[in-house]
Amino acid sequence: MLRMLIWILMLVGGGALSIWLDWNWFPELFGNLIFHITTLVPGLLLLRLVMRISRNTGRLLARMGREGDIPRMETNKLVSSGVYGCMRHPMHLGLLFFPWAMALILGSPTFILVISPLEILFMLVMIKFVEEPEAIRKFGDDYQEYQKRVPMFNLRPDCWRQLLND
Repeated sequence: MLRMLIWILMLVGGGALSIWLDWNWFPELFGNLIFHITTLVPGLLLLRLVMRISRNTGRLLARMGREGDIPRMETNKLVSSGVYGCMRHPMHLGLLFFPWAMALILGSPTFILVISPLEILFMLVMIKFVEEPEAIRKFGDDYQEYQKRVPMFNLRPDCWRQLLND
C-alpha cells in the first residue's frame, strides 16, 4: 500500500510541479497545441506498452508465484522461468516507462526532460535497495543464486518478445 501511495505522489506531484514549472519557465511550449499533440501520441503508445508489460508479467506471477491462500498481489514462490528467466524485474522494467509516458501525455517539457528521469532514477534505487533485499529475505539463498544467473534487466530482443507475448 505504501508503494502505491509513493507512485501516486510521484505522478500527481511530478505532474503538478512540472505544470507549475512549465508555466513559469516554458510558457511558449506549455500553451503550444502542436507540442502537446506531438507528445501525446508517443505518450499513449508508451502507456499502452507499459500496461501490456504489467498485464503479462502480473498474470505470470499470479499463475506461478502463488501457492495456497495468500493476499492478492502477493507471491510466495520464486518465479525464475519465462521472462523471469531473462530478467529479475520485468514488471519493473515496464513500470520504469510509466512516468515518462505520463509526462508525454501531459505534454510537459519539464516532466519529460527533468522530473520523469528523476522519478525513473528513484525507482531504480528503490528496486536495488528495497525490492532486492526484500526478495533475499523472502526467498533466501534461492534468490541470491537467481541474482547471480539473471540480470536485473535485459534488453535482448528474445526477452522483449517474452515480455510482450500474450
